[in-house]
Formats: sequence, C-alpha cells, structure tokens
Amino acid sequence: MKHPLWLLPILCLPLAAEAQDGAHDFDFADGTWHTHITRVLEPLNEKSARIELDGTVVTSPVWNGRGRIEQVEVDGPNIHWEGMGVYTYNPKSRQWSEYFANSKAGVIGTPFVGSFKNGRGELYTTDTLDDRAVLVRALWLDIKPDSHTYEEDFSDDGGKSWKLSFIAKKNRLSSASASLP
Repeated sequence: MKHPLWLLPILCLPLAAEAQDGAHDFDFADGTWHTHITRVLEPLNEKSARIELDGTVVTSPVWNGRGRIEQVEVDGPNIHWEGMGVYTYNPKSRQWSEYFANSKAGVIGTPFVGSFKNGRGELYTTDTLDDRAVLVRALWLDIKPDSHTYEEDFSDDGGKSWKLSFIAKKNRLSSASASLP
C-alpha cells in the first residue's frame, strides 16, 4: 500500500522500550451501547451540514480479548445505517488495527492502526476525500465504565490541524435493554 510521504514519520514511529502490552486496551468497549452520532457531511468544509443518528452498538471480544467484533445499527432522518468493525491486536508491534465496513458498500476499508496511551486511543489511516489525500484519526476519549466517546477527524495538512468528521457518544445499556434495534 502506498502512503503519502507526510504519513511516513507517523507509520515509522519507534515503540518506547517501556511500552506495555495493550492486548486488553479495548476491554472497556465490550457490551451493548446506545450511541448518539453526529456526522459532518463534508468534513473539510467548515459550513457543512450535519446529521444526527441514534442506535445501538454491540461489541464482543474474540481471541481472549485480543480481537473485537463490533456491530452498529443507527437511524436518523430518512436514513438507516449499519456497519461492522473488526479489531485485531498485533502483539509484536503492540498496536491495534480497526477494519470497518458499512452494509451498503460491503467493503472493508484500509485499517486504522495505532495504540492507547494515558487512557486515550489513537489510530490512524489515510484516505482520499474530494480528490485530496487526507489523514484520518480515530480517537477513543473520556473512557468510563458506562460511557465513552468515539471521534474521527480529518487532516488535509499532514496532521497539523484536524477537522471533526464523526463523533459518537456511547452509553452502556443494561442487559435487559441490550439488543440491536
């Protein structure tokens, strides 16, 4: 896979000698969640319209926690959207990869790759948006036992600045109400 030259420093970052095993960094995500999503339709346009979606996310561990399967089903005005995430942990690099596909396209995209540090997950990938190479950052923030935030940001200047593309506020559902809509 070819990466833009400005991404090479990020892809080639050395691991710190004291890096810890991150095989269970995503354990917090297991379970069933209500999600409220705000999606920016044109992330590189500051005046872009946004849509709001609500639904359910179900995340299940595989491989003794070194992998995850995530199912997303949400609804908004005139839209029903379903997606699937597959997360895998590489013990040699101590990094996670997130692969995602939506049900409409049925294609798994280029993975996000990265790790957790200080209670914050940061994974990166490259993409093309409006015929421009962009860096895409996925963040897991404000992680608590019953809530967390997932955010995606785009950068068209090699990571100097970021523009919000997608934010999902997740709240854990009780087992009595835990099912996809």
